[in-house]
Formats: sequence, C-alpha cells, structure tokens
Amino acid sequence: MINQVRLWCLRHGESENIVTGASGALPSASLTPRGRHQAARAADALHNEAITHVYSSTAQRARETADVIAARLGVELTILPALAEVSIGSSEGATDPATRTRTAAVLHAWIVGQDLSQRVADGENGHQVTARVTSALTTMAAAHPGGTIALVGHVASLTTGISALCGLGEKVWGTPLPPAVPFLVTWDGNTWRCPTWPRAPH
Repeated sequence: MINQVRLWCLRHGESENIVTGASGALPSASLTPRGRHQAARAADALHNEAITHVYSSTAQRARETADVIAARLGVELTILPALAEVSIGSSEGATDPATRTRTAAVLHAWIVGQDLSQRVADGENGHQVTARVTSALTTMAAAHPGGTIALVGHVASLTTGISALCGLGEKVWGTPLPPAVPFLVTWDGNTWRCPTWPRAPH
C-alpha cells in the first residue's frame, strides 16, 4: 500500500444556486456567506491530512471553496475543467419542479439503473459525465503516487464519477453530498475505494 493515493473529495460550500434552487452547471454562481464558513470548516477538517495539492472545477463556487482550503493548507491549487457539474443544456438555470424531477430521474438512471444514455434536455449524457470525471480522478491519482490531495467538485458529477469508479450504485442514492464535507476515496494501483459516504452534519 506504499503507493496508495488518498483523495479527499468534497462538494463546494453552499452557493447562490443552492439557495435559489437553480439547476445545472451554473459556472458563475458564488458562495453564500454560509458557504464561505463551510469552506473554512472543511479546511480545518483537512488540516492534519498532509495534503500536498488541491484541485477544483472551473465553477466560481468550487474555486472559492478550493481557494480557502488551499490558502489555509499552504498548498498549490489547480483548476480542472473535467470536474465541472453536469450540463443540462437548454434547461440550464431552470427552477421549475419539472426540471428538478427530470434531473433526479436522470441521475437515478445513471447511478442506480446503470443507464448512461439518459440526459436532461440537450445536456450531457451519463457516458460523457462518467468518462470525464473518472478520467480526472485517474489523472490526479497518477500525478500523486503515495500522496494525499483534495478536490472540490459538484454533487451530481462527483456522485456519478465516484459511484462508477467504486461500484457504489444504489448505496449512495438518497444521500446527496452535503456542502463542503470532505470524504475519502483511495486508489491502491488496482482498486478504487470509497469507505464512507458523507451525510449532512446535524
């Protein structure tokens, strides 16, 4: 296990799109004051994990979260477009119940039903999301053999990618990633593992 890579993964902190209920990738949505506090709390939680590098998606809310963590830990931050949230195409930014229902149905099809052909509107399908996120995690792991890193992403894309790598499926359905709660994913050169899926703090 000497070359095991430890990846501390987390969703960004609470952001404007969470508060408004807007769906989609929404790259310009910023953290709320509560989200900035959550980012600081995540940095504190990771303080003793010997993290050497932080990665983030290009979205404003993820970058703001990662900036806080990288600054507090005194490590470099790299932006990876492949960690972006799932694109829902022409439905981007929608707040109506029908879009939220369709989005949930598509994620269920990907994660539980293993039907990656589904998509919301003209957005990404599950094959595209799984391919880019798993490629990003694999690339990060290869760049840090035996190391420990952190990465900040998004609820749907992280869940889809990590579920595929670790074979989680229905085990994680119904427990969406809470904002800014780090959880561990490991790669030992042969197998990806996610020992514990995070739950929202009480």
